[in-house]
Amino acid sequence: MQIFKVGGAVRDQLLGRPVVDVDWVVVGATPEQMRAQGFRPVGDDFPVFLHPSSGEEYALARTERKSGHGYAGFTFHTSPEVSLEDDLLRRDLTINAMAQADDGTLFDPYGGQADLAARVLRHVSPAFAEDPLRVLRVARFAARYAYLGFSVASETLALMRTLAESGELAYLTAERVWQEFARALMEDNPEVFIQVLRDCGALKALLPEVDALFGVPQPAEHHPEIDTGVHILSVLQQCARFKHSLNIRWACLLHDVGKGVTDPAQWPRHIAHETRGLPLIKKINKRFKTPNDCAELALLVGEYHTHAHRALELRPETMLKLLMTFDIMRRPQRFDDFISASEMDSRGRLGLEDRLYPQADYLRQAALVVRAVNVQPLLEQGLQGAELGLALNAKRLQALQTYVIEARKQYCVT
Repeated sequence: MQIFKVGGAVRDQLLGRPVVDVDWVVVGATPEQMRAQGFRPVGDDFPVFLHPSSGEEYALARTERKSGHGYAGFTFHTSPEVSLEDDLLRRDLTINAMAQADDGTLFDPYGGQADLAARVLRHVSPAFAEDPLRVLRVARFAARYAYLGFSVASETLALMRTLAESGELAYLTAERVWQEFARALMEDNPEVFIQVLRDCGALKALLPEVDALFGVPQPAEHHPEIDTGVHILSVLQQCARFKHSLNIRWACLLHDVGKGVTDPAQWPRHIAHETRGLPLIKKINKRFKTPNDCAELALLVGEYHTHAHRALELRPETMLKLLMTFDIMRRPQRFDDFISASEMDSRGRLGLEDRLYPQADYLRQAALVVRAVNVQPLLEQGLQGAELGLALNAKRLQALQTYVIEARKQYCVT
């Protein structure tokens, strides 16, 4: 029995990155031998065991054969005769197909070290094209290691394109697709993930509403980058720059999908793209089984981001309606996230990345003003029910009107 550290732990160690999770492969052992040494099987029909002390996963060396659709459509074979090289051959990328023995000896049968040095993401074997999940994984790795200069090998991108065109991506579960998107969007270069998916045709297969934005022009006076798809990539760059949360990044990815269905005869204008985009965002959230916090914010940002941009022009009545739509009394963080997403939209424009966004402070302060209105005096007057609601709304509007007058002087708005 021989035990090797494999995969991501070896890769990140060689790159000088923090090693978070360690995977182990066991060569020359049987399930019975593993149990005899105290290892606990993870399941009845998969050769993975938990270490009796550390709880880390140890997998018996195995080979795999395509037997169905999707990433789960494989049968595996494990026996003491399966070699380390056999096990590494089934892995996705050469940089993930390296192993290290206890004494530090490195095993690299497929050129992983060379590809690390060349900053290339390259598949190990043609079997790469059997697993559609690898399209998403490679795009995610491209996003993760973009800051180091990594790119996808042209031959690997060709295999990814073959997978995208084969229809195999449709067999991936919504939960698995969402998991990959969520992880990739939280990388430091999430825009690379989207770009790689587009380059291989997977974006059109998985998220056609966003793919349709590329090549759609916007007015140059507002969007110097012109191309709506390029704008989306830039907005994601800003999300990463400001370390925003997943729900904000997801909302930013989808906020302009309504522009993808604008009649080309109307280009570069996109009147009412906010409302046209809502059915598309709902459809995407349903297809991806998006978590509620991400789904809700995406819809709100899609519908109201231009309200944020015009905040200094909004009448107090419109402002109060906007604040109440976001339920700022009970869910103030959601409104704050909306403001952040709108600011990223503004900053995601060519040459305007560092332009100040005074609307953010203006809106946040407006929310504080409304939240500060005290209901107690109204209760002491004996008001209740609908009468109380109307009186409280009037007090909030009055406070907001006073704030707007003073704030507009500060921002030199008349």
